[in-house]
Amino acid sequence: MTKAELVNSIAIASGYDRTTIMKIVEAGMKSIKKTMAAGEGVYLRGFGSFIIKTRKAKVARNITKNISIDVPEHKVVSFRAAKEFDNLVR
Repeated sequence: MTKAELVNSIAIASGYDRTTIMKIVEAGMKSIKKTMAAGEGVYLRGFGSFIIKTRKAKVARNITKNISIDVPEHKVVSFRAAKEFDNLVR
């Protein structure tokens, strides 16, 4: 599902026009990005959690050039589905 399809689905279910729904979806995504950029997680009860994980530094290998590469410690965004959401998918 794309963002446009999500907006259309919400507009049909709620009865509001698509432009209003698009502004709401954009504001929600902007808020999630801003919160995570500040280093905090986002917890949506019944849906899931967006959390920041720290990956340790490691030595990787470029097999085409046959060299070792040092990969520094870095942060990645992770999503963990809520139990009820996960059960729907399974």
